[in-house]
Parts: sequence; structure tokens; C-alpha cells
Amino acid sequence: MEVIVIGAGLAGSEASLQLAKRNIKVKLYEMRPERTTGAHVTKDCAEFVCSNSLGSADITNASGLLKAEMQELGGELIKIAYECRVPAGNALAIDRVGFSKKVTELIESNDNIELIREELTEIPTDKPVIIASGPLTSDNLAEKIQEFTKSEHLHFFDAIAPIVEKDSINFDVAFWASRYDKGEASYINCPMNKEQYAKFYEILTTAERIELKEFEKNAKFFESCLPVEVLASRGVDTLRFGPMKPVGLVDKRTEIENWAVVQLRQDDAAKSLFNLVGFQTNLKWGAQKELVHSIPGLENANIVRYGVMHRNTFINSSQVLNPTLETKERENLFFAGQITGTEGYTESIATGMLAGINMARKLFNQEMLSLPRETMLGAITFYITDKAHLEHISSRDNSLRYLPPQPINSNWGIVEHLSLDKKLRKDKKLKNQMLADRSIQVISDLVL
Repeated sequence: MEVIVIGAGLAGSEASLQLAKRNIKVKLYEMRPERTTGAHVTKDCAEFVCSNSLGSADITNASGLLKAEMQELGGELIKIAYECRVPAGNALAIDRVGFSKKVTELIESNDNIELIREELTEIPTDKPVIIASGPLTSDNLAEKIQEFTKSEHLHFFDAIAPIVEKDSINFDVAFWASRYDKGEASYINCPMNKEQYAKFYEILTTAERIELKEFEKNAKFFESCLPVEVLASRGVDTLRFGPMKPVGLVDKRTEIENWAVVQLRQDDAAKSLFNLVGFQTNLKWGAQKELVHSIPGLENANIVRYGVMHRNTFINSSQVLNPTLETKERENLFFAGQITGTEGYTESIATGMLAGINMARKLFNQEMLSLPRETMLGAITFYITDKAHLEHISSRDNSLRYLPPQPINSNWGIVEHLSLDKKLRKDKKLKNQMLADRSIQVISDLVL
């Protein structure tokens, strides 16, 4: 048996490893470095192109539960992520270079996987296929996917934050801390008073942006990854209540309550590079430099990577996919990763894992996994493949209409609720722990 996997990103790499350990041969196609995406900078598999964080590792957090589920289900990349972990409080942040190299080495050394550096411009029809080409799918392949799905592609903008050298940060101003002293003091914090914030805000809101191409102008932003300049346009205090929230971040040298704080998170194992948390941007590079250097503590920061914005592509999974991630139209064709309409690194890996497991089970004539909504992964796959939440009644003619789907990441709102008394419902942490315990029990009862 042989399966073709398209795309060696997070989802494709995970799917390939799941198939390989079940003794299924895999041809893994990756167009890089022969053809670049504009966002990737290496040829390695499973490259992180935006943040280096997979979100919280705390099981009472939705993202943390998804990680725990992957561990229960035998996820391969989550193991490597923990091996490459760098300090970031409760978050699972990784040395992105080390992580990608480990994944690439694991794939290249696997006798059941052939890594082919070539762009596929057609969907193969002679073999089982997993499409995990990601939100940066090439135009040629995207056209064929559009033909197969018989629908327009949906797309939104994603953006990348700048990265600076730690040694260029002024620690006479910047300080180490985690919010509310929770966990290790692993974030660098650059504090601002009211006047400094006002200057920063003026630079940001008047800075030049990179002009969008014509085909990009009607694209949507994904709400959880908005460019910093878009957030700023919503009001002068939006950033202060968002990524620059000062609450719980106090420099013990001064004990001053700041007006706003810019946080930086470790980006590599050597602790030499740090990215600006929440500072995804589409500003021109000169404007970015001026903005970064206006931040107290970053006056002379050496920017090693500027922020960029790119268009992400995803299918309308409610029309195309079953909860198993197999297509409704064609057997033995699966989609995985962000192209399905999931958002986030953890979610991408998780759907790649599920697609790989289900493809193997399909080929061995076993029942595929359709995880229940009591689990986070089951809730995600149900959400993207069920169109009921998109239904609404038009106020114009009282007819049934469908809202355009928007990418979803792990959150408690999509999980099957527990019946709890009022007192327990108010205890958020306890409630989430109970939801997590239920999920892990469901997963552990599965026979894989």
C-alpha cells in the first residue's frame, strides 16, 4: 500500500509519520525549495512561519487539552515539540529551527517515507491522497482543488511578527517577567507610560502599509491573528486591552504600574532571538523599524526578521469533508491542516494526525475515527464539517442563508457541554478540568 501526501508542513509531516509507523509507504511531496511560498525561509519540513508558540500546555486550557489528546493518540510531532521546548511560562514555545530539523531528519531517515522535492499541480487519482498543502497552497494546485470542490476558495490574511536579537535589547528598561509571576519569568517586557504609548500609537496608525494586490483586496482578516495596525485602527486603547495589556506585569525594580507593555517571547533554543508577541504586521519595513525602535527598551534593537502578511487559503469543509477528514465526493482522499479551516499550529498537527490515522484505518478496512464532541479534536472536526452553525435566516426575505465560514481554533465553546449546577459552572478552572478529564477518558477508551 502507498499513499501520496501533498505538503510537508506540520499536518503533512504528522500524517506521513502516522502512516509510516503503520507500515504504509508514503510519497511525501514538498514544493520547497524548488518553489517558495513567500513566507517560508528554509527547506525543512514542518517549518513554523509565524509565532514559535503552540499555545498553552495547561490541560485546563483548550489548546492544552488538544495537546494532551494528541499525546494519548500517539502524535509524533507533539513529542518533538516538547523535546524542543524553550521557556515561555505555561505556553509550549519551541526552538523553531531545531524542531524543523528534527522533523526533517526523522522523515528523511524513515524507510517508509520518500520525500520528493517537487510541486504537484494535479490531485493524483491513481492512489490514496492526503492534501495537506496548507494555507499557502500554490496557485496551480489551488485551482485544481477549486475544481474538485466545485466552489470558490475562501481566504483570509495571516501575518508574521518581527524578531529581534536579545543582545540588542536595553535591559536598563526591559525586564523579565511572566504575567502574575505565573511560572518562570520567561518573557522580556518593554514598559510604556502614557506619553510613550501615545507616541507609539501615532507612529503605528500613520505608518505606511504594504499595498495589497488586486486579488487580495476583498480578503478577510482572521480575528485571532490580526495585524497590529488593524487592531490599533479599532481604537486608541484596543492594544492596551489586547497584546499590550500591562495587567500582571510589574518590574520589581520599580514597582511601577505601566500604561502598556510590549512582550517578547523566546524564539530559539540559544535564547538569542525573541519575537514581539501579538505584533503581526503588514507595515513597510522602514515603518516597522521606526515602530520597533519607538518601543522603550528596543531603541537599538537589531531586527533579524521583519513582519510580513500573506494570504491564507482554505476550503469550505462543511461542503467538502466528513468528520473523519475524508472527502464526501471521493473515497481515499483526505484533507488535513489549515487548508481545512482550522487555525493554529496545534490544530494543524492534530488534523494531520487524524487524517493519517484514518487513512491507515481505511486502507486496512477498519472503522475510521469520528471523534465525539466531548473531545477537543472531535469538536474541531465537527465544527468545520457541520454547516448548521453557518445557517441564518435572512432578514430581507426570511429565507435560509449560510454565513461564510471562518477558521476556528481550539476553544471551550465548541465542546459538548457538561450538565453542572450553578456553583460549579462559575468555577471556570474546575469546569475546564472536568471537561479535560472527560475528554482524556474518551480518548483512552479508544482502541487504535
